[in-house]
Order: sequence, then C-alpha cells, then structure tokens
Amino acid sequence: MTFKQKFEIDPAVGRSWTLPADVYLDPELLAREKASLFRKTWQIVGRRDQVANAGDYFTTELLGEPLLIVRGTDGTLRGFYNVCRHRAGPPAEGCGSRKVFRCGYHGWIYGLDGRLLNAPEMEGTENFDHSQFGLQPIVVGEWGAWVFANLDLQAEPLLASLRQLPEQADKFQLDKLKLFEHRDYIMECNWKVYIDNFLEGYHLPSVHPSLNRELDYGQYVTETFDFHSRQSSPIRAPENEKNVPRRYALASGDQAAEYFWIFPNWMLNCYPDNVSLNIVLPVTTERCMAIFEWYFPQEALDTGAPATTIRFSDEIQIEDGHICEVVHRNLKSRSYNRGRFSARQEKGVHHFHRLYAEWLEKSS
Repeated sequence: MTFKQKFEIDPAVGRSWTLPADVYLDPELLAREKASLFRKTWQIVGRRDQVANAGDYFTTELLGEPLLIVRGTDGTLRGFYNVCRHRAGPPAEGCGSRKVFRCGYHGWIYGLDGRLLNAPEMEGTENFDHSQFGLQPIVVGEWGAWVFANLDLQAEPLLASLRQLPEQADKFQLDKLKLFEHRDYIMECNWKVYIDNFLEGYHLPSVHPSLNRELDYGQYVTETFDFHSRQSSPIRAPENEKNVPRRYALASGDQAAEYFWIFPNWMLNCYPDNVSLNIVLPVTTERCMAIFEWYFPQEALDTGAPATTIRFSDEIQIEDGHICEVVHRNLKSRSYNRGRFSARQEKGVHHFHRLYAEWLEKSS
C-alpha cells in the first residue's frame, strides 16, 4: 500500500506550507516508515558501558527485530540478529559477558564474531557447511555514551552520517557521562507530532511556564544542518523576583541550553549539569513512545541534583505529551489540512518536514 497524496515543502520557510494532516493519520505510512526510514537510519540501541570489555554483550530489539551486540576478543564491536540459523532459537538472552553464545533451543554454539562453531547432532545432514550458517550481521557503531545499529548493510558509517554533530556536542563530554535513570512515556499521538513539538521553542511561553523562566526566549536560536538541527538559548541570570522558583537560580548568565535533533527520531537535551537522551518510536499510527534517559557526570550521581533534574524534566514532558495528544486529535478535524510556518520560530520544524517529504518521495 502506498501513500498517494502529492505535496511540496517549499525550500523557503517563509513560503512553505506544513506537512498535510494525512501524513500523520494515514495507517498505510507506518509500515513504510518502519521498513524504509527507521530500518535505514542509525538508531540508538544501547550504551557503550554495556560492552566496555571483550566478551561483554547485550540483547535488544529494534522495530521488532531481535538484536545481539557484543564486544569481540579483538576489541571490535559487532552486531547480529539474535536469531539462531537452525530453527530461529535465541543465541543469547539478557546481557553479561560470554566467551561463546549457545542457543537456548538446540545448543548451537557461536563465536563472538558470529561464526558457527558447533552444531550438535547434525551428522548425516547432507551439504551442511558450518561456514554458511553464522549469525546474520548488522551494521553497528559507537559515539558519545551510546551504541548504534543500522539494519541497512549499505549504510553510511555512523560518524560520517552525524556530519557536524560530534564537533558541536564535544564540549558536553558525552562519552564520560553516566546513566542515572530511564523512563518510557506513551503518548496518544503520531511520532511526527512529537518531533514537530520538539523542534521549536515557539510554544515555550504557552506550554512550559517553568522552562520559560529558565530560558531567554528573546534570544532563542535554531540552526539547521544536513540531517540534524540545533536549538539554543541562554539560561537567564538571577533576576529580581526572589520568590519565583528557578531550576537554575544560580546561573551566571553565560550558560546556555542546547537541543539537538537528529533525523529522524532522536534528540539530545544539553544543559550545563546534565544531558538527556530522547528517542521517539512509533507504536501505532496514533501512538508513540518517548524513551528518556538522563546522564550526569560521575561526581553528580551521589548528590541530589539528578532527582531535582528529573522532576523538572518530567514536568516538561507531561506538558509536551498533553499538547501533542490534543494536536493529534485536532489533525483529524475537517477544518484543518495544512498550516504555515513562523519564519522566525519554526525553522527546525520546516527542516524536518523537508527531510521527511524528500524521504517520502524517494521511497514511493
């Protein structure tokens, strides 16, 4: 099945119209997005500290595909489908450290490099060649605190695909941060509604009063690059309102918040004292899951700062979830088809819509 509506996103934000409502509502698109968008872009599947040493491994799932990620004895990070080549049993479960993997169904044994080492009771099976039954590989990479996977074997290498992002985010020392907490948020909206919302600060005064007190909305800036964007805003210096609660009440006035979005569906929220990772995955056409992970320097983990940060972040996420759910419902109204962009405030949304429209055209 194919999405048939034709539309254009003008390269100039001031002339362009937004994506049509049907793009968020058409159930035909979800399978196409999974097969041709999410499976062919780099997705975060775990953390580097889970595979720090030779033999370390973890299992996970990406869009319904079971995966196995392992650090080889040669130090190389490798990824495989976690599917035994015999009768689809599980070569590995959970996480930990292994010298070999033994399928929990019939005991086939695989090396850390995916080679089939032993297939018990296969004597007498004609034309059976061990070398042809290794685990099926996937492409993996690592950057910052994270491990990435791409189900497209012809994918551009991870670091090359990130373009300018590693240099732009270098000051946050992402490879040294430690995970403090993980939460999943289920929202009754299309995943693209949530991405749209993330990509602009236009809604700050209306939707996020507490965050708006922290950021200097008048100096909010959005920059776009090949496949990602960066929003940034100075954090306000202390003001005269002594009784107004502030998350960064002791800010010096020279600090900033930076928000990175990487096409199509993951984000980094970078503050002076923490970074949160946000991954948005489709569940159905009308439901998505936002995965949040909060990272801090090692020395902050035993202080009260992480709990305070997460309470503040949770408040913002609840506000975002509510407005996204309302917007999704309203996209179904016969009164709405397409809207216009604020040329000043919605450059990031326009950038996403252009990239998505280009993908949609190529995948037709």
